[in-house]
Amino acid sequence: MSDVIINAENLSKRYSLGATHGYKTFRETLVDAVRTSFSKGRKREEVWALKDVSFEVKRGEVLGIIGRNGAGKSTLLKILSRITEPTSGRAELRGRVGSLLEVGTGFHPELTGRENVYLYGTILGMRSSEISRKYAEILAFAEMERFMETPVKRYSSGMYMRLAFSVAAHLEPEILLVDEVLAVGDAIFQRKCIAKMREAAGGGRTVLFVSHNIPAVNSFCDRALLLEGGRISFSGPTHDATGRYLAAASENATSGDIASRHDRTGSGILRLTGFRLENLAGETVPFLRNGETSRLVFEYESPSGGPVEDVNLQFVLLKQSGEAVAQFGTRFTGQAFREVPPKGAIVCELRRLPLVPETYRLDAYLSSGIVPADYISWLARVTVAAGDFYGSGYQVFEKESSFLLDGAVNLSGPIA
Repeated sequence: MSDVIINAENLSKRYSLGATHGYKTFRETLVDAVRTSFSKGRKREEVWALKDVSFEVKRGEVLGIIGRNGAGKSTLLKILSRITEPTSGRAELRGRVGSLLEVGTGFHPELTGRENVYLYGTILGMRSSEISRKYAEILAFAEMERFMETPVKRYSSGMYMRLAFSVAAHLEPEILLVDEVLAVGDAIFQRKCIAKMREAAGGGRTVLFVSHNIPAVNSFCDRALLLEGGRISFSGPTHDATGRYLAAASENATSGDIASRHDRTGSGILRLTGFRLENLAGETVPFLRNGETSRLVFEYESPSGGPVEDVNLQFVLLKQSGEAVAQFGTRFTGQAFREVPPKGAIVCELRRLPLVPETYRLDAYLSSGIVPADYISWLARVTVAAGDFYGSGYQVFEKESSFLLDGAVNLSGPIA
């Protein structure tokens, strides 16, 4: 029997921009009819999300799939999960497949968490008796016992992910497909999920792991595929693939023309259009200095030209390797905007910056309610320079750590 459990041959997927796919409601059919009457003679633009992608995965292998936003990673997993059909090519999977591609996929918002465990488990291929046998284990892993009789429409995205991953992980498939959903979980639960996937891989199961978390990919995956523009640009050892990805992503980072960037995801109801660093006087500066108060200014625009409600901004500073160092956002400070005008800027003020001197990568995320509006990885490079953090005249240049601790030293007297 062949050790190859996944065989993809020349997979390609073409989309027509503005076209809808899949089953339609009666209302959607009427809307499409109206659109068609106004768009006669107008040629639809076509985009290849994937183009001639071929690879094999052996039983028990852990394969990382990396690339910039829009590279085709999620499309590839959707084809392998049979959620969408390829335009051309074929993919053969030999074994039971469990997939976790989008937060809450398979969940019904009006049903409770308990009801959705059974619904989601059934969609993923579990029998009712199997779900009942594993129900307590699923809840214990997700740490969601208190909320299981609550409709999931009241769940946060993190709660959605915890429960969905727990169900998918305890399905015990021969092939597990995991997309970037772990990004919405807290750090402790992310480590818990990685450990569970390691356990699955150690038990001979095959895992395909899509993530922007490069340290996790490096430590978890046997090898990796690097996708660029819907094609495989590199296939091989994980560290070689992630090294190429980081080098290309770093070149793309800019504080200039962000509005024209295409490597972004989200609904697009709001879009980031500019970024700059400022001092307290409102002057643009080339870098931050630790120990001082600085401002990060994120310019945005609403393509619809109207105001947008319930807006949140979050950003993360990471090392060049992809290891997250610090994050900040309106959800943490309790300062979500009830409504923002169609165009403007969100100013984040950082006080006594505690980071050591280094050049960091900045990722930024806008949302409207729980709906992701715009996410850009490598939005910019942010350089932190040495300052007088302690007010002692001594500047810390060493990079053995990431943070400077704010404190003081006192002598309490002789020790008995």
